[in-house]
Amino acid sequence: MRRSISAELLKLRHSRIGLVLAVLPAISLLIGCANYYVNQGVLQNGWYSLWTQVSLFYGEFFLPILIAICCSYICRLEHQNRNWNMVLSSPVRVASVYFAKLIVVSILILLAQALFMGLYWLAGTLFSLPGPFPLETIGWTLRGWYASISICALQLGLSLRIRSFATPIGISLCAVFIGLGMYVVKAGVFFPFSLLTIGMSVLSQDKLSSVQNILFWLMNMAFIILFATMSIRRLKNKDIVTS
Repeated sequence: MRRSISAELLKLRHSRIGLVLAVLPAISLLIGCANYYVNQGVLQNGWYSLWTQVSLFYGEFFLPILIAICCSYICRLEHQNRNWNMVLSSPVRVASVYFAKLIVVSILILLAQALFMGLYWLAGTLFSLPGPFPLETIGWTLRGWYASISICALQLGLSLRIRSFATPIGISLCAVFIGLGMYVVKAGVFFPFSLLTIGMSVLSQDKLSSVQNILFWLMNMAFIILFATMSIRRLKNKDIVTS
């Protein structure tokens, strides 16, 4: 597993994925800050009001797209020049290949989350928002990262199966709107994209009850296990189209 992870990190060594990780959170935060600035007369809750604006654009749209881009990118090399043939015939377990990719993408998303939090703190400081920095937002960011792993598991399975770079990203964008609908009808816990909304407290900053919190963590774990199992089983039992 360690060698597989090292190999995945080596593939990213001279890539521009770091630029994408920096640009998308920055753009989403700029849009949210602009919206906050225009509506300061209505948004009177300081740091929390700023969070509602920046997390809305980031957590609902930019983060799922960023996850899809990372998953498509980390599978791009295998889809080129019949490289899947070499990967699947090498003395490395299929599960190690999958989980190495999942771990690397999860690390990339964690870095994006850390950058987003730093930019959020900087924006609040520049706006001279009253009161101390809300530590709850750090918990929301980490919870959102955990929810993003289930989306990573799903998107990685799609990217392993689909050779097109853009198609899994388009599927992710469609799933975002499905997730919004599931959240509105109070069924968000049954869909990974809705769990991201819940995890980052994008649309509601109310504290989760004990039951809701346990269900959130359990459902995310269930989705991760489900998507990982499906993807690994497919890699073991079906040929990859590499032509």
